[in-house]
Amino acid sequence: MNRLINVDEFFKLVKSNQKVVILDCRFDLMNKSYGVDSYAKGHIEGAYLFDLETALVDPISEHGGRHPFRNHDDLIKEFKKYGIDDDTIVVAYDDGDMQGAGRLVFQLNNLGHYKSYALDGGFTSYKKYGGKIQIEKNIPNASEKSISTKADWSFIVDMDYVKSKLYDKDTTLIDSRSNPRYLGLEEPVDKVAGHIPSAVNYFFMDTMDLENIDKSSFKSKEELQKHFQNLDPKKEIIVYCGSGISLMVNALALDIAEIPYKIYPGSFSDWISYNDNQIATGDENN
Repeated sequence: MNRLINVDEFFKLVKSNQKVVILDCRFDLMNKSYGVDSYAKGHIEGAYLFDLETALVDPISEHGGRHPFRNHDDLIKEFKKYGIDDDTIVVAYDDGDMQGAGRLVFQLNNLGHYKSYALDGGFTSYKKYGGKIQIEKNIPNASEKSISTKADWSFIVDMDYVKSKLYDKDTTLIDSRSNPRYLGLEEPVDKVAGHIPSAVNYFFMDTMDLENIDKSSFKSKEELQKHFQNLDPKKEIIVYCGSGISLMVNALALDIAEIPYKIYPGSFSDWISYNDNQIATGDENN
């Protein structure tokens, strides 16, 4: 499935007669005001500010992780505020790190809305290729039309499902975090260090070349296929991270490499919220 749109395709899309809503999803896990501040300094022409931390996330509870998927009823109301309905093509963007944009697209996909794309290369690529920068804030008009809820859970798994697949010979569990966090050598965010037992480590940043963003944030298809060459596409692949955001980068990279997968949105922060769940440390890549 194609969840990405490059800057050339984006420019053509906004010049077409189709209904397009552009959402600025820039954010920083460690700086809550980053998205608002970045938008105020300049954004894609016509884009609306979209706060991932409030618009896409349910309140934190005992389980579900640090960034639980927002319930569908509230999520639909949120999207309708931005004029999104069944006839809308949604383009989400960030700085090119693809985390915020990826998260938004996957949540739209979960609603059954597949006319949604993450701008590959993000704001960086847009500026590089002459996109007009706007300073003034855009105020969306709510849509009175419906968003059909044909929820798609086919690519999403929960904690119980992951637990049933530990050390399953037909399943590969991918931890998308940095190697020190995977190994349990450090943990800057969650209360416990380590990884879900049986997981192998594919750091999401290794799929990208953020120092040289052109029309893509990602390495080439051939490079990504080589990067993931030890994965067996005939096996079930489940991707997770710390709280369900950076895993989206690995998921988009797997799309490019044409390798099927499922995602565990609750991720490690959800896994460790269950006291009886085991936590592994050390390397399980071999």
